[in-house]
Amino acid sequence: MLEIPESFTVTKQLNDTIKNKIIKSVTAAATPHKFAFYFDDPKNYAQLLKDKKIGEAKAVAGQIEIEAEEARIVLADGVNVRYFNAGDKLPLKHQLHIEFEDGSAIVCSVQMYGVLSVFSEGENKNPYYLVSKEKISPLADEFDESYFERLLDNTKASLSVKAFLATEQRIPGLGNGVLQDILFVAGLNPKSKLESLTDEDKSNMYKSLKKTLLKMCEQGGRDTEKDLFGNYGGYKTILSNKTLRYPCPRCGSTIIRKAYLGGNIYYCPNCQPEVK
Repeated sequence: MLEIPESFTVTKQLNDTIKNKIIKSVTAAATPHKFAFYFDDPKNYAQLLKDKKIGEAKAVAGQIEIEAEEARIVLADGVNVRYFNAGDKLPLKHQLHIEFEDGSAIVCSVQMYGVLSVFSEGENKNPYYLVSKEKISPLADEFDESYFERLLDNTKASLSVKAFLATEQRIPGLGNGVLQDILFVAGLNPKSKLESLTDEDKSNMYKSLKKTLLKMCEQGGRDTEKDLFGNYGGYKTILSNKTLRYPCPRCGSTIIRKAYLGGNIYYCPNCQPEVK
């Protein structure tokens, strides 16, 4: 799934590979997928994009936005975008295929669910997209401890730590995937209530959030997700499905996996005790 480290990584790669290329052809919704969601009618995407020059690609929280003159391409959630050189064998199934005049292409496919949007600038009023553009990124200097404290102050104290970090678009692009390591480093249980946290706990959560996200981005995304070229990221996840069979790297306890708030959480019961 696209979260902040992946949108950051793939955006950089897109700027290195497709910027200034001219779009030759576009095929959208070629392979039916019940959980592929499009902005407006995908049949119109070719008309919107054909002959347009690719501009800057930007990371918008956990989304990828690509300029194509006055048009915009936005990819979100479980959209996998891959780059192919001219002559490369392309996947047979896809939800968006954009070919450039030099024969290279990007091909987008949806994993579990995903959103693929092509529109003229200013047309997309989706609140998820708009909030992602408006909110301060955790990677920015403006996302300081005072800003984080204001987020906490404006959140119900009865919510869990996971609910605070990963719901209601308080921090767009920070999802269930990246929060596992953030909370492990901070020594906090995903199910602990905000009202149970000390000032030190809150400060540790903020510091871990900034440090962990930056490390994930600097190392090319997580090792559970793939980049523009189909390679796994260089950041080695501490807690994920990939590491579940290993003991806690701190104390050697057995890592616990539980379903919680629409996704699995991973934690060490010794290093991250639940505080209600």
